Amino acid sequence: MSIHEDDIKVIVNKNIGGRVPPLLASPEAEKAFRFHKTIPSYKETPLVDLSSLAKELEVGGIYVKDESYRFGLNSFKALGGTYAMAKSISLQLGFSDNNLDFDYLSSAKIREQTGMMTFITATDGNHGRGVAWAAQQLGQKAVVYLPKGSAKARIDAILETGADAVVTDLNYDDTVRLAIRKSEEEGWHLVQDTAWAGYTEIPGWIMQGYTTMIYEALQQLKAEGRKIPTHIFLQAGVGSMPAAVLGYLKNIFGEASPKAIIVEPTNAACIYNSAAHKDGKRHPVKGDLQTIMSGLSCGEPNVMAWDILRDFSSAFVSCTDYIAARGMRILGHPTGHDLRIISGESGAVGAGLLSLLMGNSALARVKKSLGLNKESFVLLFNTEGNTDPANYRRIVWDGEYPLPTGREITCSLDNY
Repeated sequence: MSIHEDDIKVIVNKNIGGRVPPLLASPEAEKAFRFHKTIPSYKETPLVDLSSLAKELEVGGIYVKDESYRFGLNSFKALGGTYAMAKSISLQLGFSDNNLDFDYLSSAKIREQTGMMTFITATDGNHGRGVAWAAQQLGQKAVVYLPKGSAKARIDAILETGADAVVTDLNYDDTVRLAIRKSEEEGWHLVQDTAWAGYTEIPGWIMQGYTTMIYEALQQLKAEGRKIPTHIFLQAGVGSMPAAVLGYLKNIFGEASPKAIIVEPTNAACIYNSAAHKDGKRHPVKGDLQTIMSGLSCGEPNVMAWDILRDFSSAFVSCTDYIAARGMRILGHPTGHDLRIISGESGAVGAGLLSLLMGNSALARVKKSLGLNKESFVLLFNTEGNTDPANYRRIVWDGEYPLPTGREITCSLDNY
């Protein structure tokens, strides 16, 4: 069978190892978790056991951490935004971050001391909504910049919080640069979920906020007597979320950590592209970054995240949009007694990839390279629900983004 690199491209990491990031050590994750529990709408998100799908795909188990339930916002992103903003306020007032309390930080007393703070960010949608919602809850102001082509539903969700939403004619990475410039011109507080030279503190706090997802998941697995995952599929935009999860796992389990497979869209695969150069450096992806996985449409890796993903990921994968659409349909139309999961484009790509790795003979070599078999227990993160309802319906109801009729999935395999 001929290689068709536009379907799935895989690089297996043969050089795993490095310095475990103290930023994501257990005490830091516990601080973030304690803070999130003080948010009035906090509730642990479900860990869904897809036992019927696991049986069909012939793996030991499949768990999905369903972040579509987080704070009623249909996405995990507010975990990072709320924590970074809380840390920013406490730092400005000289408070300790050991016992951050959301109610206290949103009180009139605090606002009297801080005045009206304006937080600014650039976003593909979900991060901006999280920042806007957090600012609203804290009694502060938010300004959100979005790249061209942003879905109306995502823009409206930001506006509903009372934030300003500005759609640019730029791609995501250039929109970030615009937000940086505006923050400097206006003296606003930049809350960006990526890092670069000279801007690492707030992105680090955002990554710490994201660890609440994996912190909860491990507690849920333990409470229900389930096995710890052997494999974890983590979708990447700039890389902050997967690096947060993987960094925490490495701090907890060391060399016994689950194998981490990093998944990205073909046209915005900045982590995969960096790995493909095999020089340990970041290599951005240029252009419009067009993909249905808008939350992953990022061309420049987070400098902090890349170091973690480079050192500890088991594989880097680039996928076409078909893979995400397939995952949405699988999770939305479950087999057997499995619960239905409403997953958006960025949330479903891991499920789509897993289904093909386990069920398509053309990918047998990749499956073997990743050690996926009947003994494997896989953890997935549904990082968003149907945050673009119109697009969700087109994909799930109308069957958009199918594999072209008569053509099989093809895959390339390389080593790092």
